[in-house]
Amino acid sequence: MGLRIAGHIERLNGKELTYQEFVERYLRKNQPVVLTGLMDDWRACKDWVTRDGRPNLPFFATHFGKSRVQVADCGTREFTDQKRVEMSVSEFAEHWLMGCKPEESDISTSDRPPLLYLKDWHFVKDYPDYVAYTTPVFFHDDWLNLYLDCYRMHTDPEMYQETDDIGCSDYRFVYMGAKGSWTPLHADVFRSYSWSANVCGKKQWLFLSPLQRHLVFDRNMKNSVYDIFSDVSEMTFPGFKETVWTECIQEENEIIFVPSGWYHQVQNLEDTISINHNWFNAHNLFWIWDLLSRDYNDAKEYIEDIRDICDDFEGLCQRNLAANTGMNFYDFLIFITRFAFAYLGQLYYLLRGDDDTIQHSSLTVQQLALNLASIKKIAMKMKDAEGFEKHRDILDTVETLSNPKFSELSIKVGNTYRMMLEPQPRSCCTAKARVDVLGDFDFLQNWSLVCTPGDLVSFIDDAVENLNRIGSKNSIHLGELV
Repeated sequence: MGLRIAGHIERLNGKELTYQEFVERYLRKNQPVVLTGLMDDWRACKDWVTRDGRPNLPFFATHFGKSRVQVADCGTREFTDQKRVEMSVSEFAEHWLMGCKPEESDISTSDRPPLLYLKDWHFVKDYPDYVAYTTPVFFHDDWLNLYLDCYRMHTDPEMYQETDDIGCSDYRFVYMGAKGSWTPLHADVFRSYSWSANVCGKKQWLFLSPLQRHLVFDRNMKNSVYDIFSDVSEMTFPGFKETVWTECIQEENEIIFVPSGWYHQVQNLEDTISINHNWFNAHNLFWIWDLLSRDYNDAKEYIEDIRDICDDFEGLCQRNLAANTGMNFYDFLIFITRFAFAYLGQLYYLLRGDDDTIQHSSLTVQQLALNLASIKKIAMKMKDAEGFEKHRDILDTVETLSNPKFSELSIKVGNTYRMMLEPQPRSCCTAKARVDVLGDFDFLQNWSLVCTPGDLVSFIDDAVENLNRIGSKNSIHLGELV
């Protein structure tokens, strides 16, 4: 069955695009784009690439060879993904070089070594002092990785293990694959945004708009197509023949922005190395909650027949949700609550400043207010959801704000928005000052615990009312924004 391909993806020089233009044209509209001109000074583009533009495999084997990585066998399916094996980077490089030997070109396909694709290598975690690249400003508002730099997504000792995906340390990855390696059809984890930068090589991307998502699923909306280039069964996937795809060929030194919920299948047209981040923020937060809601219903339906004999049915649902999706309702509530605290702290600092401080930081104030509005909107949706046990203590407010990990998160948040939105640094403040002022919040006396999404909504409303009194001297009223 041939694919219908229509439309195109814009290709722009990233140096000629402002952050606000990127937000308006791509983030808010949830549209893909290819950005050029942003990788010129990356160390990876020098160290990792040979003079003829191919992956420098001996360099990886020498400098990073001991790292243990997940490698996909592109020729073997396992459930809904490719079979994964674990090996060292040096073993992977050796396998790749063995497969490139000229004398093996006449060997039949069935006798050739498997085509392997190194995926999801947490390179930044493994080598924090080796600065391979600089994240472009368009992707700095990254709540997911900011959070995981400070906290685990899960704290349940029954679930957390240092090496498993549930305890994922970050969503910053390196991918390496020979010509022909590929990734099956999928939408990204959490329905997050992603960006992917080709250090060398060329990729073919086939995109499907979220509006057509239902067309690649079976009649029960449980399983999606694995390979769009295979003979897709019309009986199993009756809508597939109606799909219309957008193709993009990504060249070396180009970065592609993948919006939330866009299904895509990717193939390496040349030997390729890429750097990839998954991330989300205020603009796509509702995608994450929507996925959690749907996956919770699936998890509940799957074990519904044992409800009457299960001592903690909802707890089991949440554990299964975390195992299958990567977080559960409580993880997500804690996540957005900690960010709400951090944003309120930044606003408190800015609004109590002088006129010059407010004027200089007006874009930051607007962004922080937008973030709070997004969190509040999601929390209001969560209020009506099943699955929350009201008696559970989620966050102790004072304990959270006094924890060094929260101080670290707040510092990272403040530095992120200053870098993104404030053209000139102010000498009169430090990142530490933005954290210390949290101790002055008078409304904390009324909110010792946040146990439910409703608590978070009320907390934000009370905090904004207090902040409005502070901001009134500068004619700033957050109630209009949050």
